[in-house]
Amino acid sequence: MTGIVLTSHGNLAKGVRDSLEMLLGGQDDLSCVTLLPSMSPDELRVALESAAAGLSDPDDVLLLVDLWGGTPFNQVSTLLADHAGWVLVTGLNLPMAIEACSSRDDGSSARELAGQLLVEGRRGVRVLPEDLVPRRASVPAPAPAAATKGGEGGLNIKWVRIDTRLLHGQVAMAWSKEIRPNRIIVVSDAVAHDELRKNLITQAAPPGIKANVCPVSKLVQLAGDPRFSTTSALLLFETPQDVVRAVEGGVGIGHVNVGSMAHSAGKVAINETVSIDADDARALKCLHDSGCELGWQKVPTDREEPIWPLVEGSGLLG
Repeated sequence: MTGIVLTSHGNLAKGVRDSLEMLLGGQDDLSCVTLLPSMSPDELRVALESAAAGLSDPDDVLLLVDLWGGTPFNQVSTLLADHAGWVLVTGLNLPMAIEACSSRDDGSSARELAGQLLVEGRRGVRVLPEDLVPRRASVPAPAPAAATKGGEGGLNIKWVRIDTRLLHGQVAMAWSKEIRPNRIIVVSDAVAHDELRKNLITQAAPPGIKANVCPVSKLVQLAGDPRFSTTSALLLFETPQDVVRAVEGGVGIGHVNVGSMAHSAGKVAINETVSIDADDARALKCLHDSGCELGWQKVPTDREEPIWPLVEGSGLLG
């Protein structure tokens, strides 16, 4: 029997599993992995591998994920390269889960089930009254785009955020709507040289917004290039050290929004989503001393709070 792993941000996956078992009864070979706010991507990856290992056939696994481009999606995607029999389907909903559990009794593999779920998952999204269903209209072919010449001033940086998860679901669905950039730029030397992570990031771009990955040195070049003056950019950094390097290279950054800095060995949690070590603290101090405003904010609907007092009080600056 094909094993199934449900995974999501928060308790969506658990809720789907509970509703599924209410309707179909207890299910064998069904696991659930929840991404908690306190979890790092690596911790989620370990939990996913553990859940799959507990199934009767860990080589034939169907992973139903909530959101394309989110952290669960990113971590499952990286695992697919090492597991040829694993299949990922996003858009987790109850009709999809019911179809998966009901159809696997006939011996279908994860790959065979995936095709059925695309149909059933979409079929489960309906509306009443039915006159609200939009009618398909013919769409004229778009006119050829005119060549655009950049004006003066270089790259238009709308928002700068430090988030070790980089371009994940929260950024794609919430921050992009709040900031309204026309390009998301992930600034990281490490990711720029990692083809798998680069591909995942470009795939995770929300509709209508391009996503790119570049090293810090490339951002320094782009920032002052007038050809990019029509580009409104949301910059995503993994570390404050990379932000310092960008500022030292001449990139004009006056405000940094800190979202998540994952906990790891040697780091101290200064609030619920940010953990730092002495090197991080020194980098944030460098930004603070340069006049850069530092704020902490999980989601756009939260009020941004100053983070420098937490860094200063961490005891890491000596």
